[in-house]
Amino acid sequence: MLKLKYFTFSPFSENTYILYNEKECIIFDPGCYTQTERDQLVQFIDHKELTPIRLINTHCHIDHIFGNAFIYNTYGLLPEYHAGEQPVLEAAASVAMMYGIPDFQASPSAETFLTTESEIKLGDVELTILFTPGHSPASLSFYAPNYQFIIGGDVLFQQSIGRTDLPGGNYDTLMQSIMTEFMSLPDPTIVYSGHGQPTTIGSERNHNPFIKEYTSKTN
Repeated sequence: MLKLKYFTFSPFSENTYILYNEKECIIFDPGCYTQTERDQLVQFIDHKELTPIRLINTHCHIDHIFGNAFIYNTYGLLPEYHAGEQPVLEAAASVAMMYGIPDFQASPSAETFLTTESEIKLGDVELTILFTPGHSPASLSFYAPNYQFIIGGDVLFQQSIGRTDLPGGNYDTLMQSIMTEFMSLPDPTIVYSGHGQPTTIGSERNHNPFIKEYTSKTN
């Protein structure tokens, strides 16, 4: 049985996800910044007696990689992300200085990069990788069709969308990602976003003002 746990970490209120079964887990977007937050993540993994097997970043904005170095030092896992996010990861230390964030631990780089053809498996469950740029240059989303949920990073939020005013962001690209990749999913699909509460594809199709506006302009 596949289960999902999320924590909201750091002053950016970023959602960190642990996807797990009876034995193993995959950590998505570790945003743990303080020692208390790091302890909280480890305590959950220890309590469930899980072995972390992969560290995956939907994208590499600073709030989604705060804990990459900690996860690497604790579990020996290098991050995995799309090659197009490498410049974003490399700029993180400068971004930390710009925001006045002290004691930023730079993330190690990936050994191999993810593509939409990469295999992400946890036990007998395989996730479909979707290329969903626009908020960042090469964001990826991870869809579990049999469990009807998607881990979507900062692409789509409850009645909102990811911001596009950061380097590498583009509104039209983001909306194309949402309309092509997210809105093609079944309405009951739960969207686990990088910030805020979960939502569903159906709810956003019917109530998201950005989708409604974009649809009216393109029809």
